[in-house]
Amino acid sequence: MLLAGCPQCAEPIHELESGWECPAHRAVTPLWRPREALYDAFMDHLARADACPTLLPWPMGPGWQVSDFGVVAAPDRTAMATMTCCSGMSELDGAVDVLIVSEEPGTGLGARVARLGRSHPAGVGEGAPVARVRVGRAAVPLWTVSTGEDPDLDRTVLVGEAEGRWLWVVVYPASAALLLRDDWVLCDAADAGARLVELTFGGKPPHW
Repeated sequence: MLLAGCPQCAEPIHELESGWECPAHRAVTPLWRPREALYDAFMDHLARADACPTLLPWPMGPGWQVSDFGVVAAPDRTAMATMTCCSGMSELDGAVDVLIVSEEPGTGLGARVARLGRSHPAGVGEGAPVARVRVGRAAVPLWTVSTGEDPDLDRTVLVGEAEGRWLWVVVYPASAALLLRDDWVLCDAADAGARLVELTFGGKPPHW
């Protein structure tokens, strides 16, 4: 139900006796994504993610749905990263996509989702944060990460640190980042229990 890919690029990967290999990045821990965002695939995702949090805005706004998700994991080790994409409508911005990545440093998934040319998010912790989100009981500050001179990719990239992992929040379009001023709460879907049945799945996530 979940398909294997490279966490750092869109190249197809191949399973060898020793593990998985990407033509560009050599030995990799696979990124598992669904062909289509469905509830059953999300249950498979949570089983693979195990102790690595799968973060979603909670509660989800009316009309919002989970349009994509992924987990970087191998059977013999703890998951390294998770990603979710939530899609909905904003009165000011129209269609909005919010992608959230929680990852161990160096995994490279956050940088791929944000479409950066580097895996380390430069500028985090420098100056005042531009937003805060609540993860569990902690208020996590977020800093803007430059996307470079890229006029065709209208997004805002915010990064902070939560429980020893990088927390990436990538928002399309860029102006919709103002939604984060409403003190968003991010919930680990693994802790949502029976409330998961309230989630709506579907839609078309942004290409990354």
